[in-house]
Amino acid sequence: MSERCPCGTGLPYDECCGRAHSGTPAPTAEALMRSRYTAFTLGDVDYLTRTWHPDTRPVDLTLDPDQRWTRLDILSTEAGTPFHTAGTVEFRAHYTRGGHRDSLHERSRFTRENGKWLYLDGDIRD
Repeated sequence: MSERCPCGTGLPYDECCGRAHSGTPAPTAEALMRSRYTAFTLGDVDYLTRTWHPDTRPVDLTLDPDQRWTRLDILSTEAGTPFHTAGTVEFRAHYTRGGHRDSLHERSRFTRENGKWLYLDGDIRD
């Protein structure tokens, strides 16, 4: 896949989130957030499950086939660098479902364990 990555960096998928999807750990919490968003756009449930902390991961993850993710806006980040063990990313993910546009605004928490960032949980915002 040589087209632009869905996460919004402007980079080709193979040079961006494709690396994480192929097994290279995301270097930051924001990079993991972007790669998880891209996994949602691609319907990659395996990647989403692998990068979700086991303490908060759902037993079964089923994606809505009618939901199409259209754009990701990163609103803020706190910590989450390779020098941290925790970080937060606030984002707005835009989507369409049933012909209607909407968005998900969330402040997500991430933790780094054994050198890998994992999604822990998030608070939905208005």
